[in-house]
Amino acid sequence: MKSLLVAYVLWALGGPLGLQHLYLRRDSHALLWMLTLGGFGVGWLRDALRLPAYVSQANGSGPDRPPSVGPVRFVGQVCVGMYFGSVALMGLGSLRFFDLMVLPLSVGAGVHLVSTVGQQTSDLQKTLIACLITSPIFYGSTLSPLPISLAAAVTAARHCRVKRAPATSQRLGPRLYRLALAWLAFSAPLAYCVFHNTTATLHCLSECLAALLDAFWFLPWLKGMTEHVLLIPYRILSVLTGGGYYPEAWRKVLELLLRQYSHRELEALQVLSLDADATLEEISRSYRELAKTWHPDHNPSLQAEAMFVKLHDAYQILVRRHRARSFN
Repeated sequence: MKSLLVAYVLWALGGPLGLQHLYLRRDSHALLWMLTLGGFGVGWLRDALRLPAYVSQANGSGPDRPPSVGPVRFVGQVCVGMYFGSVALMGLGSLRFFDLMVLPLSVGAGVHLVSTVGQQTSDLQKTLIACLITSPIFYGSTLSPLPISLAAAVTAARHCRVKRAPATSQRLGPRLYRLALAWLAFSAPLAYCVFHNTTATLHCLSECLAALLDAFWFLPWLKGMTEHVLLIPYRILSVLTGGGYYPEAWRKVLELLLRQYSHRELEALQVLSLDADATLEEISRSYRELAKTWHPDHNPSLQAEAMFVKLHDAYQILVRRHRARSFN
């Protein structure tokens, strides 16, 4: 038997993370709360009123109602579908088949997750098919997640049915394992997005570390201690993987970070049609030649002014990098 008091305590302590639903064996609800932080906060507040009914259902004393999709669930399906689509757009938007495959599948997964909350579920296959059929109609549109979510929510509502009760009581360990896998699958695109967009930040940080180490040339013991601290992550990795400890390997990693171009610098190289090993002389020569071609006074095209500004910005970025490298 589940306790209403325990459910409210878990709601107060970790409600946005779905602890109360995990306690009541509402795993789909718990996962939804984990991924949306309590239904964007609104669902967590609504739980304060709904917990008695949830506890009754968990104890088998709740009323048996035919499955139906009310306005709250329908709006939740549309919002979560758009949310899943936006997350996929941030992390995987650069994929060639994103609009036709990744986006509709992501939106469909979000809509289906809301459909499985509580004692009802829906047909995942038909929901995904509806998304795949709708996505080409709105191909390339920034608002495409909305109509795809609407189509998926309508399809899920038409195929709503009672969820089958598990044959045996499942233990907490396997349930947490499945929830963790689902959470990792959702957060992986976000992690990729964060890593991809912070390349420039890591490059700047590595340059600051190199400058810091060079500043300690008159205090060898302090420089050695700083390097020792920077080597700690590599030592921990060696212990965890069972590999040997080679300080030179980590120093090579730091050196690669120092030499690696950031995302903006790679774009600047492409704008000026340069290779990664271009010298400052080659950068200046390429900039002068392209600037003459795209100068608004000599080029009457509409794109001339924007291209000229782009060339100037790219030149400044690469010159700044070379000056920093020369200083180090």
